[in-house]
Amino acid sequence: MINRTLLLSLAFASILACSTSKKEGTVEDTSQMTTEPTVKTEQLITGYEVIWGMDFLPNGDLLFTEKRGKLHRKSGDKITEISGLPTINTSGQGGLLDVRVSPQFNSNGWVFISYAGNYPGGGGSYHLMRFKLVNDQITEPKILLNSNSANTMTGHYGSRIDFDEAGNLFVSIGEGGATSYGGANSPNKNAQDVNSTWGKVHRITQDGGIPAGNPVLTGNSAPTTVYSYGHRNPQGLVYNPFTKEIWEAEHGPKGGDEVNIIKAGNNYGWPLVSYGVNYDDKPVSASPTMAGVTDPVYKWVPSIGACGMAFITDKKFKSWTGNLLVGGLALQYLARLEIKDNKVVKEHKLLDKVGRIRHVRQAPDGSIYVSIEGPGRIVRLVPE
Repeated sequence: MINRTLLLSLAFASILACSTSKKEGTVEDTSQMTTEPTVKTEQLITGYEVIWGMDFLPNGDLLFTEKRGKLHRKSGDKITEISGLPTINTSGQGGLLDVRVSPQFNSNGWVFISYAGNYPGGGGSYHLMRFKLVNDQITEPKILLNSNSANTMTGHYGSRIDFDEAGNLFVSIGEGGATSYGGANSPNKNAQDVNSTWGKVHRITQDGGIPAGNPVLTGNSAPTTVYSYGHRNPQGLVYNPFTKEIWEAEHGPKGGDEVNIIKAGNNYGWPLVSYGVNYDDKPVSASPTMAGVTDPVYKWVPSIGACGMAFITDKKFKSWTGNLLVGGLALQYLARLEIKDNKVVKEHKLLDKVGRIRHVRQAPDGSIYVSIEGPGRIVRLVPE
């Protein structure tokens, strides 16, 4: 399943073909820029199903999840399946989703996973679990966050995890829909219900507590785990080390995928407003903006299928350093976004049409790991 190293030039993949997509930034051909890094693509593993999450242990080993309910550890050329996982509900968009290693792993040994379970009485549930790894076996499991109602449509779990500079966890959870439409009369109002787990970005400590600085939302007398609300299906979440902010990407309905900067207590609009339309082509709202709703810093129409995110911090990537990478499921490319003053000023295409880009992570050595579907595989982008 491992082996073949495929060396490809990314120069040709930097060209974004002309389309009718309406985008905030301009898109340009970067293939002839001398400031561009020379990047090779190496295939690391292949033959898996949907590789949903990835992260690295301090010794360089790679942990990766499969949606079908499997967690693997890649150490050199050896891949081992981790045992002791909880019961996973793989229906619809559920499954074993993200995996993250504590920034303090050397002292606490903690690993975190997000996954779908079975809600009492029927439907899916969301769970965030912490555990330790001993001889490739899960030990000392502890549930830190549960959904407080069922996901009856088995979709839109969101489920990305990242850490801020203090080591707190940010966790994105979708509104638990799939085919439900947006608008003032949407049957799914989870995202606007500040007491629902669904449709939120949560912020918790690594023990599951509520950190100082979490907002007190309307109708509540004290902070909860909810940090922001009004999210549809946020499958991208990443800490920006340059500005010390959390950035998020979420799926719109038919168009209207978003990149947002997450602020404490802010409302991001779903299902009240969207830059996309419903699947029957009827508008979600008369206007894509609304008083009291935070506008995205970037959007895609049509939808890219925005998924995993990573900021490039390694200076070996030259002019790409500081750029934001966003995986595209629907349009099947890796978007490289140039950021200036917290705005996206240009978009470039990488790995065009190689398959559905599920996730992207920067490794400790600075290389970029990308998980691609059809078949499930991981490639690595390495600056030369």
